Amino acid sequence: MPTICIRTTVAAPISRCFDLSRSIDLHKISTAATGEEAIAGVTTGLIGMGEQVTWRARHFGVWQTLTSKITAYVRPTYFVDEMVKGAFQGFRHEHLFEERQGQTLMTDRFNYTSPLGPLGKCADILFLKRYMTTLLQERNNVIKTFAESDRWREVLP
Repeated sequence: MPTICIRTTVAAPISRCFDLSRSIDLHKISTAATGEEAIAGVTTGLIGMGEQVTWRARHFGVWQTLTSKITAYVRPTYFVDEMVKGAFQGFRHEHLFEERQGQTLMTDRFNYTSPLGPLGKCADILFLKRYMTTLLQERNNVIKTFAESDRWREVLP
């Protein structure tokens, strides 16, 4: 089971970073390249404990759907989303937030299991882990851009 860990320092309050990270609207902005849309469950606004969202996006030239659910939630320091249904055999994405000298350290831990057994493990090595890492980094860059400017007002209530 590959694990991706990304740390991003943001010059913004922890509560703003936490809320931007669970914003469906900001997620759509950060994944515009894949045409990602929320099609069921929570489709706009902020997702919370026990809620689900189903995404439709194009990855590797194929339209896919994925449903995830918030399974743990401690505002404003931690939440977890886990795959309910989708292309992976499974995944768990931990979002951790710490205040550090007036800034917020966001840590993403993404554990996943690829489908297709040994073939999936080869895909991890060849391209999938790098692809997922890039997606998560791009998402965090968008969160950082919005959090450090007035743009956060475009997506947060």
